[in-house]
Amino acid sequence: MIPDLSDYKWIVPDIVWEIDEYVDFEKIRKALPNSEDLAKLAPDFDKIVESLSLLKDFFTTGSSGETAFRATDRGSESDKHYRKGLLGELILLQQQIQEHEEEARRAAGQYSTSYAQQKRKVSDKEKIDQLQEELLHTQLKYQRILERLEKENKELRKLVLQKDDKGIHHRKLKKSLIDMYSEVLDVLSDYDASYNTQDHLPRVVVVGDQSAGKTSVLEMIAQARIFPRGSGEMMTRSPVKVTLSEGPHHVALFKDSSREFDLTKEEDLAALRHEIELRMRKNVKEGCTVSPETISLNVKGPGLQRMVLVDLPGVINTVTSGMAPDTKETIFSISKAYMQNPNAIILCIQDGSVDAERSIVTDLVSQMDPHGKRTIFVLTKVDLAEKNVASPSRIQQIIEGKLFPMKALGYFAVVTGKGNSSESIEAIREYEEEFFENSKLLKTSMLKAHQVTTRNLSLAVSDCFWKMVRESVEQQADSFKATRFNLETEWKNNYPRLRELDRNELFEKAKNEILDEVISLSQVTPKHWEEILQQSLWERVSTHVIENIYLPAAQTMNSGTFNTTVDIKLKQWTDKQLPNKAVEVAWETLQEEFSRFMTEPKGKEHDDIFDKLKEAVKEESIKRHKWNDFAEDSLRVIQHNALEDRSISDKQQWDAAIYFMEEALQARLKDTENAIENMVGPDWKKRWLYWKNRTQEQCVHNETKNELEKMLKCNEEHPAYLASDEITTVRKNLESRGVEVDPSLIKDTWHQVYRRHFLRTALNHCNLCRRGFYYYQRHFVDSELECNDVVLFWRIQRMLAITANTLRQQLTNTEVRRLEKNVKEVLEDFAEDSEKKVKLLTGKRVQLAEDLKKVREIQEKLDAFIEALHQEK
Repeated sequence: MIPDLSDYKWIVPDIVWEIDEYVDFEKIRKALPNSEDLAKLAPDFDKIVESLSLLKDFFTTGSSGETAFRATDRGSESDKHYRKGLLGELILLQQQIQEHEEEARRAAGQYSTSYAQQKRKVSDKEKIDQLQEELLHTQLKYQRILERLEKENKELRKLVLQKDDKGIHHRKLKKSLIDMYSEVLDVLSDYDASYNTQDHLPRVVVVGDQSAGKTSVLEMIAQARIFPRGSGEMMTRSPVKVTLSEGPHHVALFKDSSREFDLTKEEDLAALRHEIELRMRKNVKEGCTVSPETISLNVKGPGLQRMVLVDLPGVINTVTSGMAPDTKETIFSISKAYMQNPNAIILCIQDGSVDAERSIVTDLVSQMDPHGKRTIFVLTKVDLAEKNVASPSRIQQIIEGKLFPMKALGYFAVVTGKGNSSESIEAIREYEEEFFENSKLLKTSMLKAHQVTTRNLSLAVSDCFWKMVRESVEQQADSFKATRFNLETEWKNNYPRLRELDRNELFEKAKNEILDEVISLSQVTPKHWEEILQQSLWERVSTHVIENIYLPAAQTMNSGTFNTTVDIKLKQWTDKQLPNKAVEVAWETLQEEFSRFMTEPKGKEHDDIFDKLKEAVKEESIKRHKWNDFAEDSLRVIQHNALEDRSISDKQQWDAAIYFMEEALQARLKDTENAIENMVGPDWKKRWLYWKNRTQEQCVHNETKNELEKMLKCNEEHPAYLASDEITTVRKNLESRGVEVDPSLIKDTWHQVYRRHFLRTALNHCNLCRRGFYYYQRHFVDSELECNDVVLFWRIQRMLAITANTLRQQLTNTEVRRLEKNVKEVLEDFAEDSEKKVKLLTGKRVQLAEDLKKVREIQEKLDAFIEALHQEK
């Protein structure tokens, strides 16, 4: 009935036995400023020695030889250093525990072999009970002294770390071993999952049923309430990787943020929990309940065990309302993805307050680790279990691994609070220790002392973690060396003359090219700008000038009416439409020139891998660019003044106006003749040579055209519109020839026929006006030649030139620079948007360079970590 207590000495951490190897007390003494300041911070060692002396006298059996001790599993040379002070007293207590164990065994043996001595049976049983009670008290006192030593050691280490942190030793602080390892895992989490190498490095995977207490166990290990909490609802919606490391201050920070959360302040703890919840919700896509994306968090503090833990969403049995239909399967797949890593340590959390038969996670864990070589089982809420479970031996069966169909390296029982979310970690720890101190489970030896409390759990998990890391990390480094060699060989075979530029480097190269092309806009000559602006503006407004200004004015009977009509229509046009049209033309011209510089090939230096990025930058920059709102107002005044001027100063300007007018009228005449040809069909020549025929409708149009041309020959000065009686006459003439026509068809045909007649007449008049400059200077006095239409086209031409010059100044002085600024802003936004870069810079070459970069980075970090690991050994 007496438990085997020979293994209790492992409770004392190895660091206590090897403290002289890890801590150079001479350096610490020299590092401290002076003995007076240190005395203020250090504990009262006199009181500690006095207390331990009393404790030593309590356990002294009488002879001096009995107080001698020998540390097991340590060399005799190191024993000499442990025979003084607190360490000696601790080891003395360990020896006393061993003596009590031996005495208990002897008593138990005597009790089992003395059935014949019926008179001594009662006294022996009382002696065994007394020895068990003494042994339990000794163990508890041993644990208290150990905790006091750890606390004082923690204070001293914190003091040394703070002195280092303030730069007293003026040395460059290196990254801790666990931080280096965590960086490797962070890089691996971003690496292409097709290689599956990121799953082969150890981490502690925390799994359990929903509301089993996973998060509470992790918080006890981290010594802070860092996770969002809810009553029964799912709070862990995505994996959270927590890296624990030792530091002078208890702080937490995210991988992608520089903000530190002070875990000793409640407002910072609340802000951290809120930030974790926001990140979880951000990771969860629409229509889903959980996400496989990992949140990376670093927690530092004095006395924390160094390790990497991953808190996973709780396993559920039923999908409730409000959850996505595939939530259960998604949680299983996420859990399996982490647990199938052969080097992952599985921390299986089981709620002790519910029936074991309701457990889901134990079956899942047994599938992933059937032999239990990397599983640690944790029974939570043992205080509730002790109250509710009818048979306490059921808890013993669980801890001994006899109840669940799974195996494990170790079994632990913990208490993580009374169910109040506002409890502090210190209060929970005190409650846990008080519970186990008074628990029947320990007193009746159903549980062993090293199997209880989160403190012992944390030590055991940390030992397993580092053991697994040392066994597997070099193998992983070798696999990455092979992967790197394969990728480098593939690059040399496919792209022998190109540098290995990853996506960010390619983006920077493309960014410089784009900015160079934007700068090229400022090198466009003023003459080129004005030519394309003037040409584009005329193409935009020519129809309005001829159809709405020139043709109506030309129908007037005298020059005075012509000029009045022209002035009125030009004024209306300038006030309402012209400035806006001019700005539109300038904006479109700037876009075309910008596009031309962005898209034209650069010869051999052109890299088509940037085409999608350049197109996206061009479109986004143009979308953001807006012409100056005051440009139209200033342009309206300039255009109005230009059109008011009628004074042609020399013959050269006159000839230029005539040339401009001829070009415009010939272009319109050509368009009109093409429209008539489409209306009436091919002429006799095309019908004979190309075997083309007219349609019935074209035949009707042709007959109508011929009838209208006869009418025009009779009256070449016919007005622009047909009278009703003229339409009736044409229709009757056509009907007499057997052609049925509609009045609307006659009007449509007349529009084109008269237009052609008018343009031909205008061109003849334009030719006559070549010699009209002399008469213009005399204001056409005593002359039958009137060339007011030439003056109109000169005014339009001059307005186009002045407008083009004004727009060119706005372009070169303002708009090109604003566009360049927009391009820079777009590039900066794209540079911060990783998804955008992945979308715009694609292809085998980019992916291969990305893989090479990641593998090299992982290998370098692994090599540095392995080197530091060997140095720590």
